[in-house]
Amino acid sequence: MNTLDNAFHSLHQSGLLVLANVADAGGARIVERLGGKAVATSSAAMAWSHGYQDGNKLPLDLLSSTVKSMTRMISVPLSVDIESGYSDDLAQVSQVISTVIAAGAVGINIEDGLGSAELLVRKIDVARKVANQAGVKLFINVRTDVYLKNLFPAEQRLEELLKRAALYAGAGADGLFAAAVVDSNEIAAICRDTKLPVNLLSCNGLPSPDKLQRLGVRRLSAGSSIAEFLFGAMGGLIRSFLDNGQLDTLALKAHTYGEVNALMAAKTE
Repeated sequence: MNTLDNAFHSLHQSGLLVLANVADAGGARIVERLGGKAVATSSAAMAWSHGYQDGNKLPLDLLSSTVKSMTRMISVPLSVDIESGYSDDLAQVSQVISTVIAAGAVGINIEDGLGSAELLVRKIDVARKVANQAGVKLFINVRTDVYLKNLFPAEQRLEELLKRAALYAGAGADGLFAAAVVDSNEIAAICRDTKLPVNLLSCNGLPSPDKLQRLGVRRLSAGSSIAEFLFGAMGGLIRSFLDNGQLDTLALKAHTYGEVNALMAAKTE
């Protein structure tokens, strides 16, 4: 085992690990220089930076080269968001995980999305086997999209999330990413019910970091929000420069996730 993998695990044992998700080596270096204890990618931000939409579309060679460029620049642990493994074929998922580990990652995010919980259980098993073969104590952070994608009626969501959390913990996950949960009572219930360190996504309505820590949350992620602002700001600067040859920084605002993702749609032939 290397020292970074153990260090990344230890960062989830107490306190609140705050992760500013970025897309590239420059962003990773900034996070480390500003005191980030670890660096995490946003799959959306990484895809957008290469001109691809979010949603399992980024080619493996670009994923690999980007992760390598990031680990070259930092000395803290790196966790890579691999969406749903970029495939439902377990052999392909195995290749993706092997690739990011070889590139220097010591953690991954992997999500259930619209797929079944049972399929993700099999992917977790694949991830652990690949990591063990590589001699890396990989931190497998499992994102459940029950809330994020509104997979169930509101009155059923918490029960379903907790059911999936138990499945994923039993399969060998190291963390639970309960994306889009914002209610304090639900957050407290999740932290009480699962043995896994709970990760939340920064979004409107979420309690303060201090309160999250008191509720038992162990990890807070920015997701794609930093990239959304950067693309919006870049668009504003480019527009002002094209219009009048000057960079107007007074009216910068974020794009939405949907606006950036639509922007990256492949051109029609």
